[in-house]
Formats: sequence, structure tokens, C-alpha cells
Amino acid sequence: MMKIIKSIILILFCASVSQAQSPNDELRNIDSTKPFILTYKKIDSVRLDLTFRYPPKFKKNKKYPAIIFFFGGGWNGGTTEQFKPQAEYFASRGMITVLADYRVKSRHKTTPYEASSDAKSAIRFLRQHAEELNIHTEKIVASGGSAGGHLAAVTGVCPTLDEPDEDLNISSKANALVLFNPVFDNGPEGFCHERMGERWKEISPAHNISKDAPPTIVFLGREDHLIPASVAENYKAKMDEAGCRCDLFLYDDAGHGFFNNYKYDGKFYVETVRETDRFLKSLGYVKGKPKISLNSK
Repeated sequence: MMKIIKSIILILFCASVSQAQSPNDELRNIDSTKPFILTYKKIDSVRLDLTFRYPPKFKKNKKYPAIIFFFGGGWNGGTTEQFKPQAEYFASRGMITVLADYRVKSRHKTTPYEASSDAKSAIRFLRQHAEELNIHTEKIVASGGSAGGHLAAVTGVCPTLDEPDEDLNISSKANALVLFNPVFDNGPEGFCHERMGERWKEISPAHNISKDAPPTIVFLGREDHLIPASVAENYKAKMDEAGCRCDLFLYDDAGHGFFNNYKYDGKFYVETVRETDRFLKSLGYVKGKPKISLNSK
């Protein structure tokens, strides 16, 4: 009798392990013709989701570059709707696009550290399930604005902040970065230094640049009241010194959040998307000329 009980327990244990190691069941029923949502992380009762869009002429036997967007909001709030226009555009250009939710202070009582870990978890999820999602594992772009730009930069240059219980053999590092008025510097003279505590060097992208930093494009308005142009210029100088590509675009008469499609009559939205398109083409992620103008936004 005991042998039978032990056998049943063993079977149940193996089944549970198998289920834990198998892809998310939701991946089996993907409909690539419309946006769909997958949960990439669970923390107690909190579920964090990714919203996917696929290219119009998606082919199941092909691997696609992906771009994941992190919304801004000072790690305090914000929604995935912010980068929906950019996601729709780059899906039309042949990329798999992803809008990432992550923990913020207003909804989850968390700090920038939890948000950074979530961003890394999101990149890791894309790689872990790249086969099912048709994602090219060496062509994952992280993008975001303001605090979301910080999170994207963290996935590219900050070597720590991963969740310790995840499979750290799967990289959480983005292959390229597209950053809109990003928070780069969390040092003593930088943005929200008081929120970072003694570990601030871990979470400050400007203090983690190395020769392995991914190619990066940065957009910033010269009238930004939160991120001075000098911060971006210093970041580019450090990237240049490390031998890494960093394209910097500074815009006159543009304030914080200038890149959103609902600001400045969409002028800077179009300009930044066009330059992003050219940047991604130079990396071999998209083909042809940009397909955006003020009339098409």
C-alpha cells in the first residue's frame, strides 16, 4: 500500500514539475491577427501583463525582431497605453511589439528597484518563450520614456537587479535601446537620488556603462525641466569612451514628454519615430524607408 501511495506522490510531483517547466498554456492559442495579452510575472496577488502586436503579414515559420515599451510616470504611475501608437507603427514595420506593465508606487507601494526587476523579468520572458512567440532572441529592443526609459536602459547596462528565483541562465539584457527623455543618472546630483538609497550605483544607468552596452538612440528636449540636456550629453560621452554606439537627438523648444503623439501637434512624435525607424534599419531590424509623416500619424 505504501508503495502505491509513494508512486502516486511521485507521479503528481513529476506532473507538477513538468507543468511548471512547460510554456504558459496561453501561448498555445495565440491569435496573431489581433493584440493579445500574456502574464509574464506573478507576485502574490499581482499579475503583470504584456500586450503583444504582430506584423500584418506574420508567418509562423519566421523569427521576428521585437521591441518592448515601458511607460513613464516617475515609477509612481502610468499605463501601457502611452506607447500604443509607437507599438502599432512598428508592428506595421515588421516587428513584434510589446507593451509592458510593471509595478509602480501608486498601485503596488513599490520602489524603482521592483520596477527595474520587472523590466528585466519581461525581457527574460520574451527570450524564455521566444520559440513560441516567434521572437529573434538576438534582436530584442527595449524602449521607454522618462522612468520607463530608465527601465529600458537598466535592461541594457545594469548587470544586477534580476529576480533571484528566475532562470538567470536566460539573459535579461536588451540587444538595443530606444530611449525617450530617459532618467540616466541616479547619482548624488541626479534624478530622485533620495529614492535610491545606498544601492544607487546599481540602478543608475550612467554609472554602469561598459564596452558591452548595446547600441542606443536617445531623444531629449532642450527645454526638459526634469532631465537636462547635459545629462544625455554626458551619457553619450561615456558611451563613446567605452566604444559603444549612442545616437543623441536634442530638440529645441521641446519639454518633458515631447515625444508623445498628443503633444506639440504630433510633430516630435513623428520625428522621433522616424529616427527610431532609421536606427533600427541600420541594425538590420527593419527594412525600407520609414512610413510615417504628420499626415499618417
